[in-house]
Amino acid sequence: MKFYLISDNHDTVTGMRLCGIEGCVLHGVEDVKNKLSELIAVDGIGIILITEKIAALCPDFVSELRLSVQKPLIVEIPDRHGGAGASAVLSKYLSDAVGIKIS
Repeated sequence: MKFYLISDNHDTVTGMRLCGIEGCVLHGVEDVKNKLSELIAVDGIGIILITEKIAALCPDFVSELRLSVQKPLIVEIPDRHGGAGASAVLSKYLSDAVGIKIS
């Protein structure tokens, strides 16, 4: 099982490459959507890492993919500037997936 990273900056991609994780830098909404659509069709990729800024470009599309595909797992990670609130992201994901709001 492989990881793949979609980031908005080169520093994160470089850091992940040092760990053996390939990735790319994207900035446009359509580029992100196309890349995610391409990656979910690749056999062998088990986890797609996306930075928070990338997820913020197309949150509805990312949420739809998370809920509709079993594999790969799409995980939002903080970028080099830190996280915006992991608990808020997890709460939204659980709310969308299960229909329960967690306070």
